[in-house]
Amino acid sequence: MRESRVLDAAVLQSTEPVLLRGLVRHWPLVQAAQQSDAAFCAELRRYGADTRVGLWRGGPDIDGRFFYNADHTGFNFHREVARFGQLLDELLAGSADALYLGSTELDGSFPGLRQAHPLEVGAPDPLVSLWLGNRTRVATHFDLPDNVACVVAGRRRFTLFPPDQVANLYIGRLDLTPAGQPISLVDLAAPDLDRYPRYAEALRHAQVVELDPGDAVFIPSQWWHGVESLAAINGLVNFWWRQSPAYMDTPLNTLMMALLSLRDLPPAQRDAWRVLFNHYIFDADASTAAHIPAAARGVLAPLDDNAARQLRAALLQRLNR
Repeated sequence: MRESRVLDAAVLQSTEPVLLRGLVRHWPLVQAAQQSDAAFCAELRRYGADTRVGLWRGGPDIDGRFFYNADHTGFNFHREVARFGQLLDELLAGSADALYLGSTELDGSFPGLRQAHPLEVGAPDPLVSLWLGNRTRVATHFDLPDNVACVVAGRRRFTLFPPDQVANLYIGRLDLTPAGQPISLVDLAAPDLDRYPRYAEALRHAQVVELDPGDAVFIPSQWWHGVESLAAINGLVNFWWRQSPAYMDTPLNTLMMALLSLRDLPPAQRDAWRVLFNHYIFDADASTAAHIPAAARGVLAPLDDNAARQLRAALLQRLNR
């Protein structure tokens, strides 16, 4: 992992994680956290102590690891809605419960907080969110957007894996996930290599970084990452954005459709579809539809917002037949 102090184009277009030491050390939240946990929470409280927020709560028995229940039909934590000030009070009191406020958008929940903590990420309208909790572990997962994660309090350890390590991460269910993204079943803090032997190979390719207040890391789209919060109170502000047009759908929908329509075909038919996908998707270029008159290329023409809307409507009509 290379280190950079400047969020320039080379960072934002990197296909590997980039460590950004001291990137936001000047932020008010970071300055408050350097004083004390109480000062940090007091600074946060200014932006909406009465705001209702959704959080995860797990008992002391989960040891901070938010995960599935024993038979993977549900989870070992529950979701609740509480006053933000109440969460801050519990954190300061040293709650024995595992508490986790995840991905809470600043603009909608904490007016003024984003403006007081600016960062230019080269995207016109990134999604900026707050993450807050005590000593917790978030399972290894990937995000579709690019991500700059900025630690504002406490200390966090990120363990990052390249996309090609998916087979070695032992990914769980696709249709039931804690927060929408598939997760690794391997415990970051105590990997069971007898049960998950290929994880040893994933660790050979892993990049591990620990961040203090003011530090940040750029995580490219689809890099798997698990996050361990190492202090009694940990805070993070992250910036998410996509390098693709807003009208594009999530490829996870395509994956789910492929499970429905491709996975269980006879091998020869599956191989034939692999060729078609390579031709029209993965190896597509200007020559793919060059033999068709430009005005008659239909869905093979470059997409725009209107064409994407029409294609989505046609797909919905097909699925509803």
